[in-house]
Amino acid sequence: MLSAAGVPFTAEPAFADEAALKAALAGRHPRDIADALAELKALKVSARHPGHLVLGSDSLAVLDDGTILDKPTSREEARDHLTRMAGKRHDLVSAAVIAENGRAVWRIVDKAKMFVRPLSPAFIETYLDAEWPAIAGCVGCYRIEGPGAQLFARIEGSQFTVLGMPLLPVLDYLRIRQVLPA
Repeated sequence: MLSAAGVPFTAEPAFADEAALKAALAGRHPRDIADALAELKALKVSARHPGHLVLGSDSLAVLDDGTILDKPTSREEARDHLTRMAGKRHDLVSAAVIAENGRAVWRIVDKAKMFVRPLSPAFIETYLDAEWPAIAGCVGCYRIEGPGAQLFARIEGSQFTVLGMPLLPVLDYLRIRQVLPA
């Protein structure tokens, strides 16, 4: 998204223990968890790059019963996720945090409402034949910019939030900081 928007950046892994943070935050509101994960990533990288703005982001798929789905670790788990989402609405919560000198200086959390159309078992298998293992790194088991678009009856919210980061507010903050021209 940043490349497509013309924003120069360097990507660097945070090497953050996301599982431990999720466990520590069990029972908290999903937006708090997404925000904490994005902040953890931004702070870890920011500590290695003093004087630079560092962006961390994270997304969570939250079912209507409050269950948070992690990225699927197997095709079978992806099938289960898709079956659980079929014919229902879930929320996709995306957070972005910008850190500088090891502290968070800006944050945003946004939510998109995702309405999955009814999915037959045959459709799910065909979809997984085409998309597995590419969707293994995708919360919700979809790449909305590709065949994953076929999973949905409708979506309410920002396309960028669905793609994994509330991009427009990030760009606004970068303009405020004069990283991007106004």
